[in-house]
Amino acid sequence: MKMKTRSCHEKINETKVTTKFAGLCRACAQKVLTQINRVKEAILAESSASLASHRHALRLALNEAEALAWQTMYPHLVFPALAMEKAQVVAAWNERQQRVWRANSNFALAV
Repeated sequence: MKMKTRSCHEKINETKVTTKFAGLCRACAQKVLTQINRVKEAILAESSASLASHRHALRLALNEAEALAWQTMYPHLVFPALAMEKAQVVAAWNERQQRVWRANSNFALAV
């Protein structure tokens, strides 16, 4: 019984295709990562005035949005919406904190 073996030429061609495909995948992933980073920086810049003291919380929220986006088939399409939602949550939390602080300081002055 004769066993079929692939020629050396076939193996080299397969390796070239695999290497080329890996390079393309790497390039696509880099493009997606660049797009996500641009959106992240735009949101940080847009929110810098209103959330300057909570920039760290905003960065954490954006990192969480990015992690969630990477779990989907289309992270570059999902990330902007998730990031804006997370940024709005941080902004709402900041507003609540400001109201509570003002209410407590007014109450302390009244006593």
